[in-house]
Amino acid sequence: MRFPAGFLWGASTSAFQVEGSTTADGRGRSIWDTFAETPGNVLDGDTGEPGGDHYNRYPEDVAIMRELGLGAYRFSIAWPRVLPEGGGQVNQAGLDFYDRLVDALLEAGIDPWPTLYHWDLPQALEDAGGWPARDTAYRFADFAEVMRDALGDRVSTWTTVNEPWCAAFLGYADGAHAPGRREPAAALAAAHHLMLGHGLAAAALREGQGGTGQARRVGLVLNPTTLRPNSTDPADITAVRRADGVRNRIFHGPLFQGAYPQDVLDDLAPVSDFAFVKDGDLSIISAPLDLVGVNFYTPHWIAASDRGIDPADIASGGDSSAYVGCEDLTFVWHGLPRTGIGWEVDPSGLYDVLTRLAGDAQGVPIYIIENGAAYPDQVDEDDAVHDPDRVAYLDGHLRAVREAMKAGAPLAGYFAWSLLDNFEWAWGYSQRFGLVHVDYETQRRRIKDSGRWYAQVARSGELPG
Repeated sequence: MRFPAGFLWGASTSAFQVEGSTTADGRGRSIWDTFAETPGNVLDGDTGEPGGDHYNRYPEDVAIMRELGLGAYRFSIAWPRVLPEGGGQVNQAGLDFYDRLVDALLEAGIDPWPTLYHWDLPQALEDAGGWPARDTAYRFADFAEVMRDALGDRVSTWTTVNEPWCAAFLGYADGAHAPGRREPAAALAAAHHLMLGHGLAAAALREGQGGTGQARRVGLVLNPTTLRPNSTDPADITAVRRADGVRNRIFHGPLFQGAYPQDVLDDLAPVSDFAFVKDGDLSIISAPLDLVGVNFYTPHWIAASDRGIDPADIASGGDSSAYVGCEDLTFVWHGLPRTGIGWEVDPSGLYDVLTRLAGDAQGVPIYIIENGAAYPDQVDEDDAVHDPDRVAYLDGHLRAVREAMKAGAPLAGYFAWSLLDNFEWAWGYSQRFGLVHVDYETQRRRIKDSGRWYAQVARSGELPG
């Protein structure tokens, strides 16, 4: 299980989850500030404070990355930290933070991989309509220009949007994520405008040259997943087709084929006529990519209904209302081990995602941008965090990555989620995904066993055993 020379090893975070300092130095409000402060939205009433205090402790975190032997660090840029109102006047203090972070990474020999949007839309833009409003895509392109001008001389690899499915459907249909709206038609408009924003931002980022004289590489990060029928019943198979349309193909079609799949349009016709798609949009969205990122955690088994299924086998947290147009589907447990957050562990799902995406993307380099697991970590008497379940999770999924490469998938790198324990969205601080344990009261960092295991893999390029 040796990986080829040049395979990139990294770790990921996102701004709202780790930075903290949500009111410092002129940062504006984001939809996640508003959502988290609304009672009942986030477990235990947790908010983006303190996060991992990465805003202040980034030098220590960069030193940890260097100790782990990471070749790259994927972080996201907080749009409201740079443009508090979503546009207009730049907040120089916020921009300076990312300037310092990039310089620190480069000095440590770590390649910076910024993502422009990891769900923290400026609240001012949500007040003006949010992602269902077309104008938000153009404001996002303006944000991309600001960041290109600030960091483009040193950053050569960018991703635009992280997990547009979550931003659109969990945020605007299911309501489990910010901004907490439950408007299926708006979610479909949001999905399209997120992809339009990607295309516009990608074009803005590509203007000019990187600091090395090479053109900047630009992509986006999807979270496709493997959806499997619970049985051979034709109704279950149809349910999977419909769910796959609104989870995977509604993004893959515009991105890779320049068109929405006809069956997806037909299935969703009762919800929306897709009048938000304007002439030229699909050519902007489908402009060639330099890379595509994949986030993967777990596959799903789907039944057309809960009829005849033992209630104990009905999976919780399936977000069925996020699957617009097929809200009556049922997610089913399949008796596999589960992580602390309750997600079943099945690395074959990642293999399936990667080999399928390799066909859809037609040779575009693929990077795993997020992959990891939450477990109830504890600091033991020896002042260490022993997390064998996470090591097993990472090992199994990296083996799936290597098998996908053998099958022809053009995998070029892997980023573990997450570098640090962090604010885990609606779960607050109850779930720990980090390779590094964070004591939220003291902000002390401890590298977990999984972090040291991953460091060995990153340095050797080989899985042990």
